[in-house]
Amino acid sequence: MRILPAPGDAQRAERLREVLAGLIEINEGIPVIVEGKKDAQALRTLGFEGAIITLHRGQNLYDFSEEIIESYGKAVLLLDWDQKGDQMTKALETSLEGHFEEFRGFREVIRMLCQKDIKDIESIPTLLRRLEGLAGTKTKTSVPGQEC
Repeated sequence: MRILPAPGDAQRAERLREVLAGLIEINEGIPVIVEGKKDAQALRTLGFEGAIITLHRGQNLYDFSEEIIESYGKAVLLLDWDQKGDQMTKALETSLEGHFEEFRGFREVIRMLCQKDIKDIESIPTLLRRLEGLAGTKTKTSVPGQEC
């Protein structure tokens, strides 16, 4: 039996790539804040070349936020959309008030495009490969005897 892709996988993958491309461009001059090293590595895998700052660096939230404001002025908050990530995002939003708002939409759109499948930044590359792989099966003709 052949597994068919869910409707919209190609569109989701394309939209996610578009959003990430916009964020990669912004990251050329604005840092992206993520929760941990695996999230940072995932963004590097996706083509991010600018500053990616991990939240878990042993600093308290106040000192972390002050350092971001002094060093960069602005930042993109891209934390996971699980309960912990949502709580940390709210805390950072309070600490970084006035320094992140114009980029808030990126996390929300990525969350919307991914949340039925994943809840963290580190899983985005795998999700994209899966969505693009499934979408690619739509145009391939199946070879007799090689169906799943």
